[in-house]
Parts: sequence; structure tokens; C-alpha cells
Amino acid sequence: MDIREELIKKAEKPALDAMRLHPFYKGKIEVGLKCRVRDFNDFAIWYSPGVAEPCKAIAENKDLVYEHTNKGNVVAVVSDGTRVLGLGDIGPEASLPVMEGKALLFKYLGGVDAFPICVDTKDPDKLIEFVKMMQPTFGGINLEDIASPKCFYILERLRKECHIPVFHDDQQGTATVTLAGLINALRYVKKDLADVKIAIIGAGSANVSITNLIIAAGADPGKMFVADIDGILNKERAEELRDNNPKNYELAIKTNAEKRSGGTAEAMRDCDVVIALSQPGPGVIKKEWVQGMAKDPICFFCANPIPEMWPWEAKEAGAVIVATGRSDFANQVNNSVCFPGIFRGVLDVQASTITDEMCITAAYTIADLGAEGGIDPENLLPNMDNVEVFIRQAVSVGLKAIELGIARKNLSEEELRSKAEEAIYRARNATKMMMDEGFIVDPDKK
Repeated sequence: MDIREELIKKAEKPALDAMRLHPFYKGKIEVGLKCRVRDFNDFAIWYSPGVAEPCKAIAENKDLVYEHTNKGNVVAVVSDGTRVLGLGDIGPEASLPVMEGKALLFKYLGGVDAFPICVDTKDPDKLIEFVKMMQPTFGGINLEDIASPKCFYILERLRKECHIPVFHDDQQGTATVTLAGLINALRYVKKDLADVKIAIIGAGSANVSITNLIIAAGADPGKMFVADIDGILNKERAEELRDNNPKNYELAIKTNAEKRSGGTAEAMRDCDVVIALSQPGPGVIKKEWVQGMAKDPICFFCANPIPEMWPWEAKEAGAVIVATGRSDFANQVNNSVCFPGIFRGVLDVQASTITDEMCITAAYTIADLGAEGGIDPENLLPNMDNVEVFIRQAVSVGLKAIELGIARKNLSEEELRSKAEEAIYRARNATKMMMDEGFIVDPDKK
């Protein structure tokens, strides 16, 4: 077996293990207790009659719900199953394994209690009303795997109309960690964000948000070339996009000062960076297109579950840095590195929303931690096993929310760090204890 066959076999193993272990555990999360139960007499405290007293206190002052319940640490992971990973519209039931996985990451990485809610409607207005009605129970909402372009409309309305933070991970989360990876990639090749040409391949929710966040962070929109399935966005295509895809219309107006037309090859020509979140590969991006890029090309091939081009092929074509969305390759650009830490900070200060400024703050926090040990082409960013990345984001995002005047609680840097450490280490240590004690069973010893 040659090296390529070994790498492909390694890339296929997580899918095989998933089909074995999901039915073994029958899901990945469960409801647990956080209060003591010494004997059945304690039920009189946690339920009737004692529970009536906190109920009456909250009825008089709704803000006390954060003191008497778990609302301040629980997030709803909401999906309609219309754009799941690279699988498309597979329905709410089929999306449930992903949402459970999201809840697992929230808990283990951020100490955040999250619950998957897969909704049986494709109507964006119904989904919006459903989420708004859940606000009394949850401290935040994480939207997930909702098709473009309706996901933009849903997020915009919910951010305006909700009094708790609403975050679309496929938009803001992916944009945040991609920006973090880009910051360090440019640091390595010694290029400035304001000067580089960037090809954006794919114009769904993730790449539209990535483009806008990169622009907000200082990139020149005129040097960005966004290609959707019909070709490069430009002013000549603006009219066709105005009504049916307003977000892509906006990009057609403000990007591509060169007025490029054509497809992926033309978008990538002479660019310093390519960021692709288009369709699963391999073979979607060609070697010759990478070879036609500028000196020291940076390639982010992040389609799920298989990147647009295998990393080793991109390196053979001259790429200096290659990143994908997969944990089994070097340079994973995955929103799991950011959303648990962002939500940890947001919940700890009870912020009312999550802004672009907070996402940029999180991106630089991730990038700076990655740069502390030195940046090399195989190690752009800290991995999910680096607990510090989540703690530091919780602190920096919480402080940014306070600075922006959208936090209900005013905590110091030391207080934010202490709260984040307590929540995150509690989740990790509890999981380890349950594994050690056999409450989480080892399938290989069953």
C-alpha cells in the first residue's frame, strides 16, 4: 500500500467508526443532575413544595431566572436539516446525530449545556417564531445546518428580535475560525491582509460570512473574487441576484474590482489565497489552478466530509499552507475551535447578542495563541485539545461584550477566567470520571 492509499484509508476510518459506535451508545448526550440528592426528602427542595419560592421570585423579577435555574448555561442547537454537512437537505431526523455532536462539543470544550432541537419545518418564518418562543428556557441559540439563502434572513431577524444571543455557526463560527487561520497563514508568508488577493470558491452561508468578516477585519473587497455555481460574482451579474439572493448581490457590487468573469480557475488566477467551501471532493479543485496562483499560495479546502482537493495534492502543486475542515489532517479549520469559547464568554456576561467585533476578537485570540509556539505550515492554529483556546476566548469575548455595552454582567478579566476554567474543567473531569468508573462504557471491553 503506497502513502496515498494509506492516507485515504485513514481519512475513511472515522466514518466506519461512526457507524459502529453511534448505535452502540444510542446517541452521544444525556440529561444529568447538578444538584445533590441526599435522599428523597431533597425532592421537597428541588420540586414541590419548595420550588414554589424561586418561581414566585422570578415572577416578580424575570432576571432572577438566571440565578435560580440553568438558563444562563444552556444553549439550544436548532436545525431544520436542510443543509447538513455536505449532505444537503436530508431532513430533521437525519440531522439529529450532528446536533447531538454539537451538544457534546459545547459541553466538553466549553462547559456549556446544549440541547439538540431538530424542527420539522422548512418555513423560515415558522422557525423564527419557534426560536423566539423558546427564549424563556435558553440562554442562547446556536443555529445549525440551515440552507442558504434563508439562513441569512433567519439570523438577521432573530438577532434583531431576540433578547438572548443568536449565533449561526455555519456563518459566524466558520468565519471566525477561518479568519484566525488566515491571520496566521499570512503571518507565516509575511503578507498583509489589506494587500492580498483572495479567491472565495462557493457562495453559500459559510463563504458569504467568511468574506464579510475578512473584509471587516481589513481585507480589500476589490481584491476578493467570489465564485458561486454560476461563476464569479461581478456587477454584470448583480441584477440577477438582487431579488433572489441579496447577500450575493451585495458581494457582486463590492468585490471584484477587476471585473473578472469565468469560474473557479479564473477566480483563483494570481491570487495569494483560496478559501473553498463548495462541494465535497476530491477533484473539485485542479492542480493547475493552484499552480496558477501567486507566489507562496495559501489554500483552505474546507468542504465536508471530503475537501475539494487532497492536501498532499495541493502541496505537490506548490501550496505553502493547506488547511481543511478535517481533524485527521494538519491545519484543521473547524468552528469547533471557536463556538464553545465564544458562547462560554457570552453566557458568563449574559450578553444580548454576538457581534462581528466579538467574532474578530475571538479570531485574533485563537490566532495569537497558535502563534505563541511559532507558526509553521503544519500548525496554524491550536487544536481542540488545547483547553486554553476556549478559556482565552471566553475572557476576550466577554470583555468585548462589556466594552460594547451589550452585557448584563460586568466581570473582570480574572473573574471571567475563573468562571471559564471552573465550567470547562468540571465538564472534562466529570466525563473522565464516568469513563473511569464504567458509567460510560468502553465498547472494546463490552
